[in-house]
Order: sequence, then C-alpha cells, then structure tokens
Amino acid sequence: MKVTILGSGTCVPRLDRSACALLVETDASKILLDLGPGTMRRLLRCGVAIFDLTHIFVSHFHPDHSAELAPLLFATKYPEPSARKRALHLLGGSGLKHFYQGLQAAYGNWIVLPEDTLAIREIDTLNGETMTFEDVRLTARPVEHRPESLAVRIEDAAGAVMAYSGDSEPCDALVKVARRADLFICEAAMPDGLKVPGHMTPSLAGRIATQAQAKHLVLTHLYPECDSVDIVKQAGRTYKGPVTAAEDLLHFALPMA
Repeated sequence: MKVTILGSGTCVPRLDRSACALLVETDASKILLDLGPGTMRRLLRCGVAIFDLTHIFVSHFHPDHSAELAPLLFATKYPEPSARKRALHLLGGSGLKHFYQGLQAAYGNWIVLPEDTLAIREIDTLNGETMTFEDVRLTARPVEHRPESLAVRIEDAAGAVMAYSGDSEPCDALVKVARRADLFICEAAMPDGLKVPGHMTPSLAGRIATQAQAKHLVLTHLYPECDSVDIVKQAGRTYKGPVTAAEDLLHFALPMA
C-alpha cells in the first residue's frame, strides 16, 4: 500500500498546502480520500490521472473536503471516447445522493456520467459499514463533526492498514478506526491552546493514537496557526510513537519499517 498526502491544508488558500486530500494506492485500487481545491493538480504531480481512480471517499461535505468533485466529474466527461474503462465508486455518508443532486441542479448534465461509469453508495452514518472492493477492505465509522461525517480505515490484501480521521472531535469511533493502524492520518487543525469546536489539536490526536496503539501518526488539516509552533512536539506529549507533520506530496509505503 502506498499513501500520498495530496493536500495537507484547509480552506485557507496557500501555495504550499492544498485543501484536504489523500491518495491510497494498492495493486488494484486507487482510492481518493476527500478532494478539496487543488486535488487534481496534486494527482498529476503524482503521475495519476483522474481516470485511474477507482474510488472517491468523501468524509463530509464541507467545501475544503469536497469542492473538486464537480470539476473532476466534468473533466471525466471530456474525452470521446471516454478514457475511463471501469466504474468510479463514489462513497460518502448519509445525504451523499442529495449532495450530488444539488451539484447536478447547479451544473446539469455537465457532471452526469453514464450509469455504468459512476456508482454512488451512501454509507450508514448511524452505524458505519465495512465494504470489500477487490484487494481492499474499507471500514467507515461516524465521527463527531457533521451529521454525515465519517472516518475511514483501509486494509489491503497483505494486511497493511491506514486510517484517516476526516474532521472530528475526539471520540471512541476514531480509536476503533485507527486500532493498530500502520499509519494514522489525523487532523490537528489548530495548535494546543487554540482548539476550535469540531476539530482536534496535536496533543488530542496523539491521545487518540495512543489509545488506538497506532504505529505512526501523521498530523494534517493544518491551519496557518500551526506554522509558528512545533506541532510534532505537542503530539509527542501524549503519543510516544513516530509523528510526522503532513506536507503536500509526502509519500508513505506500508507496512513501514
């Protein structure tokens, strides 16, 4: 499994940090986790075309996590004949179909793909779900941010595991999703002492990683306030494993040594 941070930032426009997005690659799957503004350009930097994607998972519908969905669907329609050779699975929490219908109301047929090209699946946001796709098992669990918010755990055929928090308050579901994960990518929006509702800080992310016994913690979804402090050191107060501050285009190969 290979994991790439496509966007480590937020809604704040920055040259060095695109908005939230991750790419998970296995032998048979290329899974995009969130797609805030700038995602498609970051994908190209990784040598991945939008037609290569097999799945898109939207953790919640805030624009910094979902705004590039309409442009991506529009770009998918461009080639004739279509460059997409297999169905794209669009996954998200309760309300995903309504969210897509709202985009369609705004953009019309420009974002409507043939029925055999796009498969939309709403995940039960009350209980979560586990789904199997070719060589990956994906488990989504509800977290505390928005009604549709989900964290996700992905396991490949060799047993490598990555987990992604989306946006959330600390909660038991995050611990379960990150349980013994090789890589836990967790939002730490603001430094310790500047916590805002619906988000975590580095020390809170570290606490979740410790409870989950995650093997490596990556701090992401970083607002500019994080630039002026040592967020790795803050996370280290509550987690004794390796900690990395996310940067755009940072790669991880799982399992890690």
